[in-house]
Amino acid sequence: MRFVPTRIHGILDYVIGIILIISPWLLGFSRVTAAQWVAIVLGIILILYSLFTDYEVGLVRTIPMPTHLVLDIIGGIILAISPWLFAFAALVWVPHLVIGLIEIVLSLVTERVPAHAAVGGLT
Repeated sequence: MRFVPTRIHGILDYVIGIILIISPWLLGFSRVTAAQWVAIVLGIILILYSLFTDYEVGLVRTIPMPTHLVLDIIGGIILAISPWLFAFAALVWVPHLVIGLIEIVLSLVTERVPAHAAVGGLT
């Protein structure tokens, strides 16, 4: 069941991207190099492809919403498994797993068609 409007999803994309970028200092794992860089890089990537997504808060609007949602799932999986994939789970794993799972779930419950496309392409 998809019930999250694309506008809300877009706002959350930017918020989650910023949270990922600042999370090493906010959550105290800035000295764990791999954990820090995974969060920062995935946060930057999320913001970048959000800027290019064809939804209400996209700037360039070239990436279709369904593609964006697939990118969210891929990013969420990478983020969720990164503590074990990059061997820093002994030091920190909860933020990566939780935010990764949030990304995955959010992508599964977000509408696939932005409101402006549903009403004939008007923004």
